[in-house]
Amino acid sequence: MTESKDFKIRASQKAADDSHRLKILKAISTYETKVDEMKSDQFFDWSVARDKATEIKKYLIDNLPGLLREFETKITNTGAKVIWAKDKEEAQQQIYDIIKQHNAKKIVKSKSMTTEEINFNEFCESKGLDVIESDLGELIVQLAGEKPYHIVTPAMHKSKQEISQLFSDKLGSAESDSAAELTMVARKHLRDKYTSADIGVTGANFLIADSGAVVLTENEGNIRLSTSCPPVHIVIAGIEKVLPRLSDLSLFLPLLATSGTGQQITGYNSIFRGPKKENEIDGPEHMYVILLDNGRSNLYSNPELREALQCIRCGACLNICPVYRTIGGHTYNTTYQGPIGSVITPHLQNIKTWNHLSSASSLCGACTQVCPVGIDIHHLLLNNRTKINSSLFWKIFINAWSTIMKRRRLLNFAAKIGSPFQKTLTKFLPRGIKKRIPQMAQKSFSEMWENNE
Repeated sequence: MTESKDFKIRASQKAADDSHRLKILKAISTYETKVDEMKSDQFFDWSVARDKATEIKKYLIDNLPGLLREFETKITNTGAKVIWAKDKEEAQQQIYDIIKQHNAKKIVKSKSMTTEEINFNEFCESKGLDVIESDLGELIVQLAGEKPYHIVTPAMHKSKQEISQLFSDKLGSAESDSAAELTMVARKHLRDKYTSADIGVTGANFLIADSGAVVLTENEGNIRLSTSCPPVHIVIAGIEKVLPRLSDLSLFLPLLATSGTGQQITGYNSIFRGPKKENEIDGPEHMYVILLDNGRSNLYSNPELREALQCIRCGACLNICPVYRTIGGHTYNTTYQGPIGSVITPHLQNIKTWNHLSSASSLCGACTQVCPVGIDIHHLLLNNRTKINSSLFWKIFINAWSTIMKRRRLLNFAAKIGSPFQKTLTKFLPRGIKKRIPQMAQKSFSEMWENNE
């Protein structure tokens, strides 16, 4: 209940913060324009591409165990080591064992929501390790002591002026209102971090079953450096990230870029097939792939919810959601925000603690409409609400309501009984709810119709 109450408090504060809402609206509006233009430029028919991607993802879900085993076999044959982690604690321990094995002290990390999910930075710092975020947005929120605000754009809530002040305070740079100059400040700060790091850590956009490959997309080149310079590369990926075939990338790479940022394709797209070979001049000497469950099996075991595992983390549902636009990412206080985060978080964590998120939606269906892999997000949210409201009292109430609403005489009788008590009963309700309750009519419409009123 504490998390639910805190959510409402944070939501009220952010909804009333005009400056915050303007920053978010500006960022998302830019994305919207680019996405709409690119959909028509990139695809002959967006809906056909979406249907094809949905078909592939449904095949993945239906065959997930076998495809994971195929991926493990293929990438193990290249010299990489696959490690399975059932939850956050097991993943942390497996990572720490690797770190100790290689006597590592410095870690450079690319943008990865799975590492946020297992509190990677906090865990490593508690062990006295130095962890540096190499993605510009992630670096900004790390320096600010914050969590990512958006699953694609971590620092969406920060203005140039705020970033300039932050860099000045933390990195000792001169203040500037030029985005290019601020980027150069980050580049200078990070350049020697890559070459001095003992381990590079990444997530994975896709895992390719038939090739035993890890696919990563980016726009800054930091992943290339994070995986080429350090002698050890650790990949942390959710078990749902698998694609059946390498050829599927011809659809999913442009689909992800178009839906997420309105690009034709991201600036850098890398395919990793194990550690470097004898004839290769760069790349890691050791590669580990940690396949993370952490509650995903809960979703997979539920036929009504498993389609949520089709998500490719493009962020389209966040950008379109009127609730997210109003309250922002930090209000959710979760790794995954917005509509898809509200669907999966209660099942990845504790449903009793996070069940309020299913009500953080207008159920307008915009999230479902823009999802590039056909996830019926708003109905999954409705499903969560149904599961939450499954108490005996709720069932009795709903059954009684259904019975009354289907019988005119009972409805008229209930209205006559309830009307005199309405003013008395509403006095005990919170002010916000009281204002929304309409005054009951003295006569029903059918009674007025019969009397020609």
